[in-house]
Amino acid sequence: MLSDPMNVSPSASRNPLTTADPAAAKAVLKNEKAARDFEALLLTPVLDALQKTFAGDSKDAKTPGASDYRLMATQALAQSIAAGGGIGIAQLVLRHLQPPKVSDGG
Repeated sequence: MLSDPMNVSPSASRNPLTTADPAAAKAVLKNEKAARDFEALLLTPVLDALQKTFAGDSKDAKTPGASDYRLMATQALAQSIAAGGGIGIAQLVLRHLQPPKVSDGG
């Protein structure tokens, strides 16, 4: 069975909702959302700068409110990229949010 490419968490192979501890499952989901949101937050200025670079200087850019709509579109694109797996920032954040794994010594 193939794993879901939309799930960017290291826990993609297990369903956190089926764990014995509902609080732990809720924490895992909360951490995954926070990691994706953080990645989108970091991607937004990068994508906005790229959009400004390649858009050039058009009459539409000078329309009142155009920059607001451009920023909303850029934020939506960043959220979509992060939800689709992003560039790996969310996975790095999740790795640090998870409790350390302790081996049983054997």
